[in-house]
Amino acid sequence: MSQIFRNPVYLLYEKLLKAQILAGSAVEHIAIIQDGNRRYARQKGLAKTLGHSLGAETSERVSDWCLEVGVRHLTLYAFSTENFSREDSEKRYIFDLIKKKFNELRNSKKIHFNRVRVRAIGRLEMLPDDLQEEIRLTEEATKDYKKMYLNVALAYGGQRELVDAARSLARLVEEGRIRAKDLDETIIAQHLYPQDGISVPKVDLIIRTAGDFRTSNFLPWQANGNECAAYFCAPFWPEFRKIDFLRAIRTAQTRASCQ
Repeated sequence: MSQIFRNPVYLLYEKLLKAQILAGSAVEHIAIIQDGNRRYARQKGLAKTLGHSLGAETSERVSDWCLEVGVRHLTLYAFSTENFSREDSEKRYIFDLIKKKFNELRNSKKIHFNRVRVRAIGRLEMLPDDLQEEIRLTEEATKDYKKMYLNVALAYGGQRELVDAARSLARLVEEGRIRAKDLDETIIAQHLYPQDGISVPKVDLIIRTAGDFRTSNFLPWQANGNECAAYFCAPFWPEFRKIDFLRAIRTAQTRASCQ
């Protein structure tokens, strides 16, 4: 991997891709299914916990790349509701790792300088109390920022999000605060996660690593309700490169220009 990054041809190609992207139409919202941490660790003979740590480092790099090319929303699928079936020791490691990363984000000069708003979306009440508190502190510290939104999907399930939105709207109709006949796509979108702030907007590009060709119940309303591009690639998440990221954006731009 390090040899690839030192290769002048690689760096030239990366520079060319970035220039093409900056000259093209904006890709406002990228959603990523970060797949392959455990498989990467197994392939390399490493502990699966180290796979998660290396994956977290990739997430940080991708956030930086988004700032470089003007992406306004990045949504990372970090922990699904199905992941609760994993071993307790692995879950505890993941939760501690996520807690550490939220703490680093809250204290990051880069986050504050670039005015990045950090949010968690999902059924956060299912998470350990200490992680919930770390999330709350980080969200509070960045709540006034609007240059970029970093959304971390935790205890997230797409069907569950739609159910929670339906229940919220049903309560409002029952209370007489809105009329059933006035419900439309805009109002429904406003009651998706997070329900107490600016909702996650429609997705322009969804990326999945590790060679799987599924979107796994991720942002079904935001991704499937519009002309969202999908980019599936072979690298496991810890080995996802900037050139993979730029190729994905170029794919979305090319698709948009052909519509």
